[in-house]
Parts: sequence; structure tokens; C-alpha cells
Amino acid sequence: MNLSTLIKQYFNALNGEVTIDVFDEHNIYNVYQHVVGVLTQYMDIEVTVLQAMSYCFYEMLDNVLIHSGKDLGTVLTQYDTSNHILSFLIADDGMGVQASLKENEKYRDITESEALKMCIQDTITDGQGMGFGLYSALRLAQKAGLLYEVRSGNHTMQVKDDVITTKESELWQGTIVYMQLRTDVEIDPAEVVAFRTNVAEQYNEAFLNDNELEELW
Repeated sequence: MNLSTLIKQYFNALNGEVTIDVFDEHNIYNVYQHVVGVLTQYMDIEVTVLQAMSYCFYEMLDNVLIHSGKDLGTVLTQYDTSNHILSFLIADDGMGVQASLKENEKYRDITESEALKMCIQDTITDGQGMGFGLYSALRLAQKAGLLYEVRSGNHTMQVKDDVITTKESELWQGTIVYMQLRTDVEIDPAEVVAFRTNVAEQYNEAFLNDNELEELW
């Protein structure tokens, strides 16, 4: 995996250091806690964005281990404090979205472009998992996102200004999920997860101490 190419393609337009973490089934939660824990130290990041982002972020990490056919994934993170933009990218070199969905008999005949459009819909899955991770990320992008991309094979699905497009792109063997989020807007994290779980409470318990919880109220 050529990380320098990924950094050049996805992170050069903004300011801020790019951090790189590699995760597997043994350290996925530690990587998740590290990345989100660092972000909690930036007092200018709206907490409701972090509450929603933390849920989507873990789901996207987990997707790599469940659906890619690979044991490892890589996550790149950048926070541009001057522009209040959080960017993160999760990449693997696995089977890709189309091949993964084709493991479900219902999707045996889909094209690569169709697979990318479908993977961000609710309950679309290869038969493993609930098919909610990339869909909840779409809902996050609609609330606070500047850019949301899923790239796999020779195609990229992009959500920008609430418009979804799919286009041909340079080959990537595996899957890349990339998001840019505004961190200076207040959102309802419950709406991001379609009110299916209490993401605000989960985030608060994991990352805020008692004094910080009191300040929220």
C-alpha cells in the first residue's frame, strides 16, 4: 500500500499533520480509542460531531476486517484547525466492494459502479454484518460532511453538497473510504444513526470524564 500516494492525493490540500495507524482484529479498539481520543483534545471541535463520527469511524474500521478478506487495514487522519475540517481515510487492499457484495446471492450480477452506489444504502450487505456502517456515514456526511468517497476497483462514489455521483477512477485494489467533516457545526448524532442506538451516551462514557460531562449540561 503506497501511503505517500494516498497522502498526496487526499491530504495535501489542507493543513495539519497526517497520522497513520495500522489496525487488525487485536488492536482495532485501541486504534479507535487513540484516534478519537486525540480529537477530543481539540476544544474547538463540536462535540456532537465527534459523538456521531466516533460511531461511524469504528463501523468503517470494522468493515475492513469483516468484508475485505484481509487481516489489516490502514487509517490516516488529519485535523485542519484553521479551517475546522477533520479528514480521515480508511484503506485496505482486499477484494473490493463489488466482489464483497457478490458473495450475497442477491447481488451476483451488479456492476462495480452499481456496487458503490448500493453499499451506502441501508441494510445492503454481503451477508455479514447489518449493512449500516457506510449508510450511517452517508447520513453523517449529509449533516456535517464536505466530502464523502468510497473508492474501489476502477470507480469512485462521491457525495458532495448532498449530490451522489459515481465516476471512473485510477485502479485501487481494495477499498478506500474517505471523509471530510466540518467540525464547527452542531448536529443531532441520533439522527445520523437513525435513532437506532445512543451514540452520544456511548461517546461520553468512553471519552469524557465526569467534569466534562457536567460541562455538557
